[in-house]
Amino acid sequence: MLELESQLDQLSAQEGLALIADLFPGKVVFSTSLGQEDQVITQLIAQNQIPVKIFSLDTGRLFPETLELLARTESKYNTRIQVYYPERESVENLVAEQGINGFYNSVENRKSCCYVRKVEPLKRALAGNEVWVTGLRAEQSANRSGMKRIEWDDGNQIFKYNPLLDWSYDQMIAYIEEKGIPYNPLHDKGFISIGCAPCTRAILPGEDARAGRWWWEDSKKECGLHAK
Repeated sequence: MLELESQLDQLSAQEGLALIADLFPGKVVFSTSLGQEDQVITQLIAQNQIPVKIFSLDTGRLFPETLELLARTESKYNTRIQVYYPERESVENLVAEQGINGFYNSVENRKSCCYVRKVEPLKRALAGNEVWVTGLRAEQSANRSGMKRIEWDDGNQIFKYNPLLDWSYDQMIAYIEEKGIPYNPLHDKGFISIGCAPCTRAILPGEDARAGRWWWEDSKKECGLHAK
């Protein structure tokens, strides 16, 4: 693992994705939330025909702009992004117990909602694969600053590869503009990190990039997908 990590640190994101796909043929998947980082990775995979499967999670509470971007992305790159949905019975039971917006009432409720709508579908999407590609960047939050380029995710029993780990926000934006990559128009309205509509707000000048996620609570601003 240390040798592979060292090798990946010397490669560009595109070269790293190609290497991972070659080392783990047919067993590499990329989860996109349609955020700016993920749009960069989708472009790298699609434009360079890197054999990595792309999927997304539709929680049932996404912004209309996010779903519209999904359609635009598929059209631009002539590719199909597989969409995973939460289990119907689990959502019905959650809403029956908490109410439609019960996640506002406690951190525990919010984490339960995230589990049903995101974590469980993610586990189904990752099953049978060996490498999970993500768009995590170290500067996004303190919780992510200690992550490695590639590391073992014990909770999901899979290697997690973060090709944009050392990219800056400015570097990412410049790449999006250079390549004409489609992105969510909400980003231009101060929504830096975009998740479910009821759980996301625009950030204020000087705020952390993830301050708009679960803005009513004091937490690590993670849903459980990338918890250490």
